[in-house]
Amino acid sequence: MTAQTVWIGIGFLGQALFSARFLIQWLASERRRESVVPHAFWWFSLAGGLTLLAYAVWRGDPVFVLGQGLGLAVYGRNLVLIRRHRRAQAA
Repeated sequence: MTAQTVWIGIGFLGQALFSARFLIQWLASERRRESVVPHAFWWFSLAGGLTLLAYAVWRGDPVFVLGQGLGLAVYGRNLVLIRRHRRAQAA
């Protein structure tokens, strides 16, 4: 197995994680009969984004790197906001 094959596998894994977040969001919304964004959506966004960022860096694609990098800031911020909200509710 070559390094290129491994990195292509990492790219596909990242894309699968990133795509799974939409399935998670859709199923959660269908269960509640309203549009919701479950916490798992943000975790899958972060995991998929990090994996795709690693793949983009390996490919040397600055457009892809920038796009994934900016998205990671949004996903991380949402997770911080969720944690703060949970702490405030617990107090």
